[in-house]
This record gives sequence, C-alpha cells and structure tokens, in this order.
Amino acid sequence: MRLSTVILPIHRWSEGGREVWQRAEELGFHAAYTYDHLSWRSFRDGPWFGAVPTLTAAAAATSRMRLGTLVTSPNFRHPVTLAKELISLDDISGGRITLGIGAGGVGFDATALLGEGQEPWRPRERADRFGEFVPLLDQLLTQDVVSYEGTHYAAREVRNIPGCVQRPRLPFAVAATGPRGLALAARYGQAWVTTGDPKIADTGTPAESVAAIARQIEGLGAACAETGRDVAELDKILLTGFTPDRNRPLESVDAFVDFAGAHAALGIDEIVLHWPIPDSDFAADLAVFEKIASEGLAQLGAV
Repeated sequence: MRLSTVILPIHRWSEGGREVWQRAEELGFHAAYTYDHLSWRSFRDGPWFGAVPTLTAAAAATSRMRLGTLVTSPNFRHPVTLAKELISLDDISGGRITLGIGAGGVGFDATALLGEGQEPWRPRERADRFGEFVPLLDQLLTQDVVSYEGTHYAAREVRNIPGCVQRPRLPFAVAATGPRGLALAARYGQAWVTTGDPKIADTGTPAESVAAIARQIEGLGAACAETGRDVAELDKILLTGFTPDRNRPLESVDAFVDFAGAHAALGIDEIVLHWPIPDSDFAADLAVFEKIASEGLAQLGAV
C-alpha cells in the first residue's frame, strides 16, 4: 500500500505554502495532490488558489514525490486548454503528474460561469460531458494533432507537441461510482478513485462503508471485464475524510493501521490523507499526522 496526502490550495506560497509541500516530500508521501476547484464548501470565503499554478510551484519545490489533482472536472475545464496545461506540468515536474479526474457535481464550480437564467448541468448532462471529456483528453495527450467535433466539445487541428514526458501520456485516476464512470475508468484509467459511498457518509457505520467500497470495487471489476481488461491493472485510491470514520484514522497510528488494514484487505492500493487544517473539517494533530506518515505503513506491514 502507498500513503499520500492532499494539500488544499489555501496557503500563500510566501507564507508557508512552499514548506508544506516540501515537508510532505520529506515525510515520504508517495504523492501530494490538491483540489481543483474555483472555491469549495466552507473554505469559500478564505484564501483559495488555482490548482495548476500551485502544482507548478510544488513541482519546482520538490524532486521525488508525485503530484496531481483530486480531482479535476469538466465544471470549468475544457479538454483543449487543460491538455496544454497538463503537458506543461508534466514537463516541469519531470514526469511526476497524475490527473485525478471526475464528472464534477453541484456547488460553486457548477454555477460560477453561468449567465442569467442558465441552470446548472443535471446529472445526466454531467455524465454525458464526462463521457466526451475523458476520451478527447486522452487523444489530446497522446497525439500531436487532434481534430474532433462532439456534442459538447470541439477541437480543430490542435497541436500538443512535444506531448507528455510520461508515455504514452500522464496517468488518469478516474473518480467514479456509477456504471458510466466506472466504464470510463476501466477503459482510460490507470487508477480509480473513491471517497466511499456518500449515501452513508453521515448515517452509516465504518463496517457498512467498507462493505460499500467492496461493492464499488466489484463494479469496477465488472466494468473492466466488459472491456477485456484485468482490474488488477488499475490502482485503487481511497481519498479519506468522507466515510463515516471521518478523521478518526488520524487520531493515532493504531487507528490509522486499523483503518488502512480494513481497506487494504479490499484491494485498496493507495490511501490519501488530508493535510491537517486547524478549525476545519480536516482538523487533526499535526504531530500525530506526521507520525502516521513516517510509521503507519511500517506498522501496517507488521500486522
């Protein structure tokens, strides 16, 4: 199992932002991700920086750790411009970028670009757009010249030279739980991302959550079988903080080991912990967090 972190883009680079990303690398995290939103939930009225510039700065400040988004969505991104930014990021980082990508949802990102009288995309339209977005992005990152005309997106003789450092392109980590999203993960993903089952996040138990994630993995396996792909080829990533456990895995190393062990048994390959943020949903003791980062996987392996 690998252990990673997600660092919300709330830190001024000149006031500790650089140090947080560098500390994540020092602690040995496999990857450090950030959210790709215009603003998000309770953080809307505070500092919130762009994901791509933040990752560019992080790439220059680190040398080994992988970097990426959890997750980017079509809510305010277009495949053509996103591809150019990703190719640039992959070059600057020396081939350390993973694109976490999902269909998006409701919230500030879904309404920020709407004109008067326009309505946010309904779930079906989000799924339709995502179903076009991912294949087009795959083309843009693997081919020097792309022309495409779809229902929601177009690309006319778009050049993306020299392409990604990582070949044939940087990896996609596809966040999905429904049949259409899982099919995209099976076809285009190098990894699959879950946050658990949102239907039981507030009312379920940890055991019910583990069972729900097991069913999601079964669905991913079925989607892979339909495309003739071995589900073992996909890394399986759990972004923590949204299951009924919430932040309990960060209360102690033992709590983390119990949590990680239960999910490793399901086939989860990578667990992502939120970097602690005081006075927020992601509040945790930084000293305990760092101890988990440095000792947690070793203790898990000893169980």
